[in-house]
Amino acid sequence: MLKAADYFCGDFQHAMAQPKKDIANAGRIFKNPILEGLTRTHISVPLSLFWSIGIITIWYSIARLGLGWGQAFLLFFVGAFFFSLIEYLVHRYFYHMPATNETRKRLQYVIHGIHHDHPRDKSRLALPPLLSLSLAILFILLFRALMGDAGFAFGGGFLFGYSTYLLVHYVIHVYKPPHNFLSILWKHHNVHHFVGDDGAFGVSSPFWDYVFGTMPPDPKRKAAAKQNMI
Repeated sequence: MLKAADYFCGDFQHAMAQPKKDIANAGRIFKNPILEGLTRTHISVPLSLFWSIGIITIWYSIARLGLGWGQAFLLFFVGAFFFSLIEYLVHRYFYHMPATNETRKRLQYVIHGIHHDHPRDKSRLALPPLLSLSLAILFILLFRALMGDAGFAFGGGFLFGYSTYLLVHYVIHVYKPPHNFLSILWKHHNVHHFVGDDGAFGVSSPFWDYVFGTMPPDPKRKAAAKQNMI
């Protein structure tokens, strides 16, 4: 019977035993090249996919379902805002689940821990296309079932919010912070990666960290904000 070690590569096994950030290099999870390839994607793939779906749902809601422009765009933007809440909750409670046993430890590392060990690995800054597309279809069907025709515009906004989050996350990790108000996003995520991952869970915005009280203490935040380390 195959064990976990038969699937995971040496880098993964080492990381489980001695977690260490390797900012400059990419990490490897699976020995099998096909499985390993499925964990990676170019950022343009999900961005093109979800922004396109967002535009199509707006058109479909107005042109085919008869929703008014105002109603369609309101649902769209509410959906995008709702995603920001889901982004925060998933990051806080799923990506950073307590690793209380070996199974959870492996799962947490595969879905998110490797990103913390290799924060500049461009190919792992978004979910792989197959998983992303499956989730997109699932969410659209869910919102359609719960909200009727309004679910298309709402779901499109939700996916648009997701793709915008992906873009923000990618830009933060790949490019230097700008010299304007947007630099707060770089500094906020810098705190999460290099000061403590028990706070600063919002990526596209720190809004929900303020709402739920997960902003790091000011002294740590000020110290991390002095130097961009991502």
